[in-house]
Amino acid sequence: MSLRWYVVHAYSNFENKVKQALEERIKREGLEEYFGKILVPTEEVVEMKMGQQRKSERKFFPGYVLVQMELNDETWHLVRNVPRVLGFIGGASDKPSPISDKEAMAILNRVEEGVNKPRPKILFEVGEVVRIIDGPFKDFNGNIEEVNYEKSRLRVSVLIFGRSTPVELEFVQVEKV
Repeated sequence: MSLRWYVVHAYSNFENKVKQALEERIKREGLEEYFGKILVPTEEVVEMKMGQQRKSERKFFPGYVLVQMELNDETWHLVRNVPRVLGFIGGASDKPSPISDKEAMAILNRVEEGVNKPRPKILFEVGEVVRIIDGPFKDFNGNIEEVNYEKSRLRVSVLIFGRSTPVELEFVQVEKV
């Protein structure tokens, strides 16, 4: 018996309810041996709200739930009959195909990375104007010269006494104008 990863299409914003319903039905039907993990792929994101750094979760495949399972008639029917499940993605509707191990690993690694290294909720671009909300240059505006997502830092050009001065800042110290 080999468990493979399948992508299940669910109503958007009901992914966690679908996951919960699947887990309950699997237990109730006694089919645990045919199922592995059930996953709603999310990553942690960081944003500033009212001067506080807040972490939240963001789904990076909204509307989809990953299910590790052995596909047979019984498991197919169990998944298909869960409320708010629209069906499987890939293959034919009655014979879905699993995603490759490589694709599954890429998704699992991204989930793992999101836990260890939260991404910024807001993405920044060079040339964009931002307002500094924390630190010695608070309330100054500046142009983004460089973005470093690895270190969650920006180099912002700020006009100080008529001179353009580059300032190193963390993502959480600025907001978009």
